[in-house]
Amino acid sequence: MARYTDAVCRLCRREGTKLFLKGQRCYTDKCPMSSRRGKRSGQPGMHQAGRRKESEYGMQLRAKQRTKRFYGVLESQFRKTYNRAERMPGKTGENLLSLLELRMDNVVYRLGLAESRAMARQLVTHGHFTLNGGRMDIPSAELKVGDEIQVKENSRKLAPFTELAARQVPGWLSFNEESLKGSVLSVPTREEIDVEVEETLIVELYSR
Repeated sequence: MARYTDAVCRLCRREGTKLFLKGQRCYTDKCPMSSRRGKRSGQPGMHQAGRRKESEYGMQLRAKQRTKRFYGVLESQFRKTYNRAERMPGKTGENLLSLLELRMDNVVYRLGLAESRAMARQLVTHGHFTLNGGRMDIPSAELKVGDEIQVKENSRKLAPFTELAARQVPGWLSFNEESLKGSVLSVPTREEIDVEVEETLIVELYSR
């Protein structure tokens, strides 16, 4: 599968916000977005003040790109997820974010079992987790309420699981640090999702 392999910090600069693509480094002063240079530049390129005012389409596109990059999904995956969200009852934008949050790789990240979503994808692909007792190595798999994730017995001595990322587990998940088991308690609501994006702009973009 195609995957972005260039410097990820430029994605944060392009979006003008932290996307937390490099794990713990993003929480330190080493993060370019935390430095004086990162705060000053905002987006790649020079002469920021001379940029034209962003169009309505431009704002919609940026909202989509920012969300896609935040979760680390490809364009085709994002569009398929949007189409599913559109067929669900309720608000399409909120449904979209909930579906993205329920991805296997994102849940692993939210539980603190990986420093970043990219790392979570790698760990899932390498088969270090079980889902409801069975092997699961598909990062894009959609979890449901009641599903249980657990680190496999022969993987528990690996560094990512002996040195867990310090992250607060959201209320829609539960996690037992001793057994390295987490479960989905409920579908995440918009208030429980910390994505700084106006999802209505994404809906407007796809409705054009």
